[in-house]
Amino acid sequence: MVTYIIRRLIAAVLMLVVVSIVTFSIFFVVPRLAGVTATDFANRYVGSKGATAETVVALADKLGFNDPLTVQYGRWVKGIVAGSDFDTGASIEHCPAPCFGYSFITKTPVWPELLDRLPVTVSLAIGASVIWLVAGVSTGVLSALRRGSFFDRAAMGVALAGVSLPIFFTGMMSLVFFSYKLGITAPGRSYTSFVDDPVRWAYNLILPWITLAFLYAAVYARLTRAGMLETMGEDYIRTARAKGLREPTVIVKHGLRGALTPIITIFGMDVGLLLGGAILTETTFSLPGLGKYAVQAISANDLPKIMGVTMLVAFFVVMANLLVDLLYAVVDPRVRLR
Repeated sequence: MVTYIIRRLIAAVLMLVVVSIVTFSIFFVVPRLAGVTATDFANRYVGSKGATAETVVALADKLGFNDPLTVQYGRWVKGIVAGSDFDTGASIEHCPAPCFGYSFITKTPVWPELLDRLPVTVSLAIGASVIWLVAGVSTGVLSALRRGSFFDRAAMGVALAGVSLPIFFTGMMSLVFFSYKLGITAPGRSYTSFVDDPVRWAYNLILPWITLAFLYAAVYARLTRAGMLETMGEDYIRTARAKGLREPTVIVKHGLRGALTPIITIFGMDVGLLLGGAILTETTFSLPGLGKYAVQAISANDLPKIMGVTMLVAFFVVMANLLVDLLYAVVDPRVRLR
């Protein structure tokens, strides 16, 4: 088991290196191939569109955009690990480690802003994931056990609606009905830190949680149902029943455990992506999380912020996949032998 964990940790580190290379290539190498010059990078990076041509050329040289791409990549990675200094000519801006970039538009390092937005996104992702996992898996198991019944048809019909309806539609409808008409839930733009007031924190997020979970629970219900239908027809299920095991034990310990592998896979990916920012949900409910932060950065053409969010999303996805691999070894011991 220890060897398996070490192998997965090494693979995760190598994947982060590959992701950093791909991210750097998307933002710096590909534009160069398309004809973007160092002065164009200076304009996009710093936002100095009103500066003179001589000033932009000098700025591009001071920021190192004329250096070889390998040197620029090494300097960027070094900034993440040890911090970086940006010479703008008029002053030298220091970005402490971990430096995920320095926004010259807002005159602030990117990492502290990411940390400020992260609790909102983590709260949204964890709360919604618990709801959709419990609701989706439970519904899928019951639908599989009652195949063809009214509950099965109704649950799969609701699941189909959940998959089909976009999050911004269900979010806006939920706000109009539950917040503005009935006044049951908090309206948009509401967020309270868990540390300050746990009850208010849950009250402000309950509607975004349910709205986001409605979309994912539908997928998990259909996936669990399909897996349970396949698993419950296996020979070892009949053997377990022939041994005299109770039906709940057969369903949970043997049937559901055999159907968990695809659920664990998709759950790890979904949570990893959501931790990087639930863009549509945060925008619909005006929550100040990483998703809305990314939208604002794209609108302002703030390249360092966009790169910072991209790397943070990649980190969460890689870590989520690492946890999924470790859970595989717990659910299915045969994985450790491969």
